[in-house]
Amino acid sequence: MNRRLKYKLLFIALVTVLSLVMLYRYQLNLGLDLRGGMHLVLQVETQDVLDEELNQMRERLVTDLRNRQAGFSEIRVSAEGIEILGVDPESRLVVEEVLDPLAPAWTYRSRAREGRADYFLQMAVAYRRQLAEQAVRQAREIIAQRVDQFGVAEPTITIYGGGEVQDQIIVELPGIEDFERVKDLIRSTARLELRLTHPDPAKRGPFPSREAALAAFDHNLPDEYEILPYLDRRVAGGQTQYMVVRKAASLTGQHLKNARRSIDQLTGRSEVVFFLNSEGVRLFAETTAANVNNQLAIVLDGVIRSAPNINERIDTESARITGSFTPEEAEDLALVLRSGALPADLRVLEERSVGPSLGRDSVVRGVYASILGLLLVLGGMLFFYRESGINAVVCLLLNLVILLGVLAYFRATLTLPGIAGVILTIGMAVDANILIFERIKEELRAGKGPRAAVEAGFSKVFSTIMDTNVTTLIAALFLFQFGTGPIRGFAVTLAIGLIANVFTATFVSHALFDLRLQGREVTALSI
Repeated sequence: MNRRLKYKLLFIALVTVLSLVMLYRYQLNLGLDLRGGMHLVLQVETQDVLDEELNQMRERLVTDLRNRQAGFSEIRVSAEGIEILGVDPESRLVVEEVLDPLAPAWTYRSRAREGRADYFLQMAVAYRRQLAEQAVRQAREIIAQRVDQFGVAEPTITIYGGGEVQDQIIVELPGIEDFERVKDLIRSTARLELRLTHPDPAKRGPFPSREAALAAFDHNLPDEYEILPYLDRRVAGGQTQYMVVRKAASLTGQHLKNARRSIDQLTGRSEVVFFLNSEGVRLFAETTAANVNNQLAIVLDGVIRSAPNINERIDTESARITGSFTPEEAEDLALVLRSGALPADLRVLEERSVGPSLGRDSVVRGVYASILGLLLVLGGMLFFYRESGINAVVCLLLNLVILLGVLAYFRATLTLPGIAGVILTIGMAVDANILIFERIKEELRAGKGPRAAVEAGFSKVFSTIMDTNVTTLIAALFLFQFGTGPIRGFAVTLAIGLIANVFTATFVSHALFDLRLQGREVTALSI
C-alpha cells in the first residue's frame, strides 16, 4: 500500500471515529414535532414603547420649564410628537436651552403665532429604531427568564423579522403540556406602575363608567391624565369602576427588587407582595411626601388593582397587590414580576402545539421511513453495480454518521422536516455515486483499463457533482435565512448532508476503489 493511500484511509478512519464520538457524547435534540411542545411567533408592539417615551418626555419638559419659570400655554402629545404651545417671547431662549441638549435623539422646529411661539419636538429616526430594537431585545431576555423560572428544558428563543426592525420573537418550548398557562405566562406584560390619581376627589373617582369620568371634566380631560379601569374587590361580583390617574408613572416595575405570593390575613385570599430597591424606596418616599391626602393607584397591565390613600410620607420597601387571585394566578404573577415587565405588549402571529404522543408517533414513522428508504437504496445499488455497490453502501452509511455527529456536536434540533432533509441527503449521495459509476462504465466500454477508467470517471464527474451540490447548498442557505422553525431545521440538515456527501462521494469512494486496485493487476472491474 502506497503512502498516499495510507494517509487517505487514516483520515477517513479519523473522521469516522470523531463523528461516532460526537454522536455518542453529545445528545441529539428533538424538535417540537418529534418531542411535543409549543411553537409561538410573537410580535413586539414597539409603538407602545415609543408612546411611553413621548409621555415621559412630556412630563420631563413640563417639570423643567416650570422650574425655570418659562411661560407657555400647554405641552401636549400629538400624532407628530410633542407640542409646546403659546411660549412667551421672553421664554423662547429658556425653551431652546432645554431642547438643545436633547439632540441628536430629538429634533425640534418653531413657529411664530400671534406674538408667541409654538415648538414641535420629534424623535429622530435613528433614536426611534434604537428604542424599538432595545425593546425587542429586552422582551426576548424577559421571556427567557420567565421560561427558565417555569422550568422548561432546552427552550429556543430567537429574534426574527424581515422589516426595518426585527420585532418578532420565535419561542419553541419542548415537552410542554399545559399550553394555555405557559402562553399566558409568556404574554403577560406584568407592567407594574404606581400612578398618582387626580388631586380633586370629585374628579378622581371611582366612577361607574368612562362616560361618568369624562362628564366630571365636561368631556375635556387634561392631556396629562387618562381613565383606567379600577377592579374593586370590595364590590360584590368584582364590579369594574373607573378612576382618573396621571399618564406618567411615579414608580415602575424597574424599581422592583423581588415579588412573592402571600396570603391576605383578613380575607384569606392570595395576594402578591412586592419589594422595592433603594431607588424605588427613595422615589416612593418623595412621591408620598409631596402628595399627602391624594391616592396612589397600583396599576397592573393598565388595570388599577388598588388605590390606597396617602396619609403621610412612606419610606417602606414593600407593598401589596390584592385581588381575586387563585394561588396559581398569584404565583404566576409573582414570577413575571420577578423576571421583569415586558417593555410592550406581545401579539401572537403564529401558534402551534404538538402533543407528546403525536411527537413519538412522528419519530417512529420518520425513523421507519428513513430506514426503509436507506435499505431500498442500498439494495438497488448492490443489485445494479454489484461489487462496486459496496462503495456506495459504505459512503451512504458514513454520510449518515457524519451528518448525525455534526448535528449532535452543534446541539442542533432534529425536526420532522429535518428527517426529510436526511432522506433527501441520502438521495443526493446516491445520485453522486450513480454519476461516478456510470462514467466509469462508459470509460470501460471505451477500452480503458480499470485503473484508468476509475481515474477518468472521478476526474470528469467531479465538476458535475460540485455544481449539483453547491446549487442545492445555496438553496438551503436561502431557506435558512428566510425560513422559520422547522424550515430552518430542514435547511441545516440538508446543508450538512451536502457537505458530507461531497466528501464521501469524491474522496471516500475514490479511496475505496484505490484500495481494491492496489497491489495487484486487475483486468476487470465488477460494476
